[in-house]
Amino acid sequence: MSIGDTLAEARRQAGLTITQVSQETRIRESIIRAIEQGDFSPCGGDFYARGHIRSIAEVVGTDPVPLIREYDEEHGQPGMRASQIFEPATPIKIREPRNLHLGRVLVVALLAVIGYGAYHLYTTRDAHPSATAAARVAPAVTVTPKVTATPATPKAVVPKDEAVVTLTATSDCWVGFSSPTGQSLSQVVVHAGQTMTWNEKNPVSMVIGNPPGVHVSVNGKPEPMSTVNVVTLKINPLSKTPVTVG
Repeated sequence: MSIGDTLAEARRQAGLTITQVSQETRIRESIIRAIEQGDFSPCGGDFYARGHIRSIAEVVGTDPVPLIREYDEEHGQPGMRASQIFEPATPIKIREPRNLHLGRVLVVALLAVIGYGAYHLYTTRDAHPSATAAARVAPAVTVTPKVTATPATPKAVVPKDEAVVTLTATSDCWVGFSSPTGQSLSQVVVHAGQTMTWNEKNPVSMVIGNPPGVHVSVNGKPEPMSTVNVVTLKINPLSKTPVTVG
């Protein structure tokens, strides 16, 4: 059994949906589906793939160690350890310094002090004239700020006897519309990053799956989303005010 099959079977035995696993692990549903199908390319690299496997396995109640070992056998072992990078392959022999004669040490130190003093004097003398000349040559510049008028943004016009519903998804979700009698009108899956707009002229019920992952507004007014798995909005174009059923 592959890694994806093992995780999918453990999830089903635990009675969890992909949406619930996504909420627990903070991993996008599309990535979880790809992993269960044996596709690790959406993970963004081996390091993240191992982390996703470990997180999903802990939520669905299975041991992540054999799964990560199987992943390493199929995709290659992780890189070298830091200790291996910094340890030399061949031991380096360090020669102990010989005892230097005290007189030679004093002569070398004296020459170093004289050289440093001469270099410091030379660089200090050359730096001052350059700075003075630069200060005399640089002209004074007065900058006049440019004022740009920003046009006023017109307010959105809401059509009469019509409800405008806008939904922006931050994670994958599904949306369904039904009539007041319960008849299904339409269903659609909205992927993360997409924005959809509906113009409703008749009363409808809007059912939203994964409400924490969406932003919804009716006639330009944001609607609060609860943390439950499904939310139903009763939308009536005449009242302009949706009612959240839960």
